[in-house]
Amino acid sequence: MEITLDKHSANQASIKIRLIEADYQPKVDAKLKDYAKKAVIRGFRPGKAPISMVKNMYGISLLVDEINAILGESLNTYLKEQTFKILGEPLPVEKGDDSIDWKTQKEFEFEYKIGFVDTIGLTLDNSIKGTKYTILVDDKLVNETLDNLKSQYGENSNPETSEVGDFIYGDLASKEGEFTKTLSLDTSKISKKLAGKFTGIAKEAVVEFDSKEVKKEEWSTAFGLSEDEISNVAGALTFTVQNINRTTDATLDQDFFDKIFGPDQVKSEEEFINKVKETLQGSYTRESKVFTEEELKKVLVEKASIALPDDFLKEWLLRANEGKVSEADVENEYPIYAKQLTWSLISNQIAKDNGVQAEHEDVIEKTKEMIREQFASSGLGAQLEASMDVFVDNYLKGNDGQNYMNMLTSVQNDKVLALVQEKIDLEEKKISIDEFKELLEK
Repeated sequence: MEITLDKHSANQASIKIRLIEADYQPKVDAKLKDYAKKAVIRGFRPGKAPISMVKNMYGISLLVDEINAILGESLNTYLKEQTFKILGEPLPVEKGDDSIDWKTQKEFEFEYKIGFVDTIGLTLDNSIKGTKYTILVDDKLVNETLDNLKSQYGENSNPETSEVGDFIYGDLASKEGEFTKTLSLDTSKISKKLAGKFTGIAKEAVVEFDSKEVKKEEWSTAFGLSEDEISNVAGALTFTVQNINRTTDATLDQDFFDKIFGPDQVKSEEEFINKVKETLQGSYTRESKVFTEEELKKVLVEKASIALPDDFLKEWLLRANEGKVSEADVENEYPIYAKQLTWSLISNQIAKDNGVQAEHEDVIEKTKEMIREQFASSGLGAQLEASMDVFVDNYLKGNDGQNYMNMLTSVQNDKVLALVQEKIDLEEKKISIDEFKELLEK
């Protein structure tokens, strides 16, 4: 057997495997003899048919099976011996249907395309600059959250006469056009001048106004219209009232506190506000961690400067998912796949270089944290903890065990990113909610 490697570029190559008769024939002959002992052929007792007849009937299929087995084993062994990292799977180079004569041919040559990356060089030290973000919850967000909670848990009613801030349910229609839609108008989100026309009215009232009185953004925020619907609204309009909906804010009392945080968790308005702020800060602390880690990944990806074999990987993705995805699908999804693959290569290399390893106990603990977060607002508390082992076991066994492997990878990433933050030059930066939103939009 002869195996040769031909590198076409820094990350793509072809492998040729040449087989001669001595590489495969002894194994084929052995399988023929074994098959002849078991073969049931009409006119002969089981296992007594001539070997020549068995060869004529099954020789080619056994030859093909044995050569495929030799190719798979030898290719895997050869690739394991290389210093570069194979990406995807080797792709057989397609040949014409008549390129192989299995009946008479004694020597065979097969070719495979491979994609790879060489050794990933990334030293974690102070030359790498990163930022650790801390998002601070301010009074503005706390007050907005309090207002939302009071509105969410307030009392709903249907008064006879409308006031500013009510939701007016009814039919919006063009006077001259064909446009009509039944909707709920949020009067708190339109201009004071226009809101005045919807104040002090009752059911079956018809409000007349012009489309020019509505600001562009109000069509979607207050009237709930889509872009297509907005383009069809013009000129004189009417709004026929069917119902008036009003929400009276909840009172900050013990009953309200218990609804939000559970019985007797807070005892006063001051405690409640502090608890809201603490909860918000906990949520944004998690957001800070996720954002910091995603930004660090970008820094490390840029620093490592890994050149992926893009053309090869696109072809492999298309062939590996044949019939399930199109070329357009692969092109659209490839940038996301490439980022995930690049980070996976970097994470694995850092883990290998620094002896980072995800342990089974880490997987169990991280799964518990995930489940606690999912059930945080359920009020199960002690019941959840009592059944935690069952929840964890069921989740990790799910999806044919893939959930366990995904969690294992997640734990390794956590450990790698924690190590990165210890090793590099990390600047701590406190930012407001608004500054955080600006960073997300970049």
